[in-house]
Amino acid sequence: MDFILLVLSSFSLLLEPMNLTYVVLGFVIGTIFAAIPGLTATLAMALLLPVTYTLNVETALMACASIYMAGMCGGSITATTINIPGAPSSMMTALDGYPMQQQGKGALALGHAALGSMFGGAVGALLLIAVAPFVAELSLLVKTTGKFALLAFAIIVVVIAQRGRIAQAGLAACIGLMLATVGLDAMEPVTRFTFGNANLTAGIDLMPVIIGTFAIAEVLMQASASRDTSLLTAAAEKVKIKRRDFLPPLADIRKIGLGCYLKSCLIGYFVGTLPGAGGSMGSFLAYTEAVRTSDDPESFGKGNPKGIVASESANNAVCGGAMVPMLTFGIPGDPITAIMLGVLVINGIQPGPQLMAGQAGLIAPMLAALLFSAVVLIPLTLYLIGPYFIRIVALRKDVLYAVIALLAVVGSYVATYSTFQMFMALALGVLAFYLRRNGFPVITMLLGYILGPNLEEFLRRSLALSNGDPTTFFTNLDSLFFVLLTLVFVYFLVIRKPAGKPAAAGAR
Repeated sequence: MDFILLVLSSFSLLLEPMNLTYVVLGFVIGTIFAAIPGLTATLAMALLLPVTYTLNVETALMACASIYMAGMCGGSITATTINIPGAPSSMMTALDGYPMQQQGKGALALGHAALGSMFGGAVGALLLIAVAPFVAELSLLVKTTGKFALLAFAIIVVVIAQRGRIAQAGLAACIGLMLATVGLDAMEPVTRFTFGNANLTAGIDLMPVIIGTFAIAEVLMQASASRDTSLLTAAAEKVKIKRRDFLPPLADIRKIGLGCYLKSCLIGYFVGTLPGAGGSMGSFLAYTEAVRTSDDPESFGKGNPKGIVASESANNAVCGGAMVPMLTFGIPGDPITAIMLGVLVINGIQPGPQLMAGQAGLIAPMLAALLFSAVVLIPLTLYLIGPYFIRIVALRKDVLYAVIALLAVVGSYVATYSTFQMFMALALGVLAFYLRRNGFPVITMLLGYILGPNLEEFLRRSLALSNGDPTTFFTNLDSLFFVLLTLVFVYFLVIRKPAGKPAAAGAR
């Protein structure tokens, strides 16, 4: 209850002009990046990460929270209007959103998407606020061996969640783990893998890893694609949307039903708590459930607002769910929370069991901003500037990507004040580019880099405490629990593979 009151009192910080400006600005930037096909809110946050150095920690975290929420709902704009999801989490929204657009109901489809996003974001944030303190208390029961087993569980689940390219994901995770070992040993005063280069003694900074992996690699991917954007621009110019058409009729909301909203929110929230699951899986599962329980499943894929609501409610509820393991265990649930974890660490906040007790006052404003973004900014920005967002896709891509490349290079230098780390960002960007070109999911590389130091530390401590006996991971209940949980996920994700896409999706 104390934490809930702390979050409620943090809303007063949102009234301060500086904080409100960064929250609104972050939301608009996140929406723009999410709406442009090829760009993501993850890229937006990676580019803005150096800016957080100039802000106080509460303001930086509130801006990150608003970017996160915007990134989940912004993709529905182009998914609905031109059938090109701006973000992967909006793929299911396009199934029914674009048919509604073709029927002349594009604004109404965006209205349903915004209402679903608002509902999902709010429920996810409220569940996060209510549940996080209890999860933090439970996490105190996890000792050294359990912490190693939990981190290993997170990496394994993220790898096996990459269905069809598990080997590539595993190799990318190993590359991340290797990058994390460069520099001084955490437990002994010796250097590792520096090859005599003094610049590597302090290791590879988190900032160039994030900027290289998400910003520079993305620019190289877009430059190599050389796609013709004239058709995209022409399609965007044909779209006419009026503000008065955004509000969904009450009859439509009743027909969709409160149960669909709530069920989709819960699916998205619990999917978000799983490492590596993300908004795409949440929206897919919620859409599948909506089709399964519908009295008229044939209408999905042809402009059924219930499909839009299920998808958008779930992917925005993921925001709240993904923050639970990030805050309580230091395990990010998706790429954006991985960058947010970096913001926390850079600002001296160590996620984990002690976070709620020692630094709750620093993260409470972030959760308040997450709820504020869902309830206020989603409907407000859609109504005020929604008709103009579609024009974003008509921006000249050569100028846009040149600006992004410049920001990425300058940002990596400003964040570290090191020319070496700046070149390291470029090198890692090229590495991430080639990995992506060949089907390697770079999120597993980033997760391996972030979790690697703690994974090694808890492994070595566990073996030291047990005199080198590896069976200690099976004789302690906390670690045994996560070992069994890992086996359960391996069974359901690898041995007994999930069912395919819903009929509506496949019929599209």
